[in-house]
Amino acid sequence: MNHITLTGNLGSGKSTVCGILEEKYGFEPYATGKVQRKIAEEMGISVLEMNKLMKKDHKYDHLIDDTTAKISRENPDKKIVFDSRLAWNFVEKSFKVFLSVDIDESTRRVFSDASRGNVEKYSSLEDCKNQLIARATEENTRYHELYNLNYFDYNNYDLVLDSTYASPDQVVETLVKEAEAFDEKADKSKGHILLSPKRLLKEIGIFVDESGDVSEDDKKKYADAMSREVFDVKSDGFSFEPALNEEAQEKLIDAVLAGVVFVRCRLV
Repeated sequence: MNHITLTGNLGSGKSTVCGILEEKYGFEPYATGKVQRKIAEEMGISVLEMNKLMKKDHKYDHLIDDTTAKISRENPDKKIVFDSRLAWNFVEKSFKVFLSVDIDESTRRVFSDASRGNVEKYSSLEDCKNQLIARATEENTRYHELYNLNYFDYNNYDLVLDSTYASPDQVVETLVKEAEAFDEKADKSKGHILLSPKRLLKEIGIFVDESGDVSEDDKKKYADAMSREVFDVKSDGFSFEPALNEEAQEKLIDAVLAGVVFVRCRLV
């Protein structure tokens, strides 16, 4: 697959992932978020204010989306990763990835990221969190009005990948592995959801003490066991609510202790 369309929660690490895909795998990044932030900067407004303006005047959305589609059509054999909210809907053939992150971790990352400049200013972590939720909600409303899309419907994507506790290299390694497997699949209608077991446990108030020693043999055993497990979850776009009985909880605790980065999940 030459084209990867990468979208996801704010602060999920999309730019970092694109950088690694460029450096290690030869993908050329195309980021529409930078285009939007540049327009906001030139107009002297914040990104949230820019989103509200775009809701009133759709010329900016159409400009970005039409350009994205044009680039993909004209470069079918070029390795490109599109860092874009809606490229998955406009690029004809791509591996569609949604990068997910816990809202608290997203807030911490964005609040401490000085590279976002004057168009993204926050007075506190709580202010940052509220603005991120407001911005995501505003964007999803706009996309529904423009294209009748639900951005947080994970059935739109071939892969939903959790970056909350994984390193950028772990995220990219898994993404590439999943993309290669996707190319070989006969049935491409069903995507995969890979989430951190630590994140799932956090959602129900369980925090695991990871200070204990686990043998390498046990780690391999737990990793092999987890590769065959699938956990049921619900989601509102910002969080995943696992449906865990006591046995499933114990399995996830063992997975965390064994250093398992991702477990497979399905929406219910």
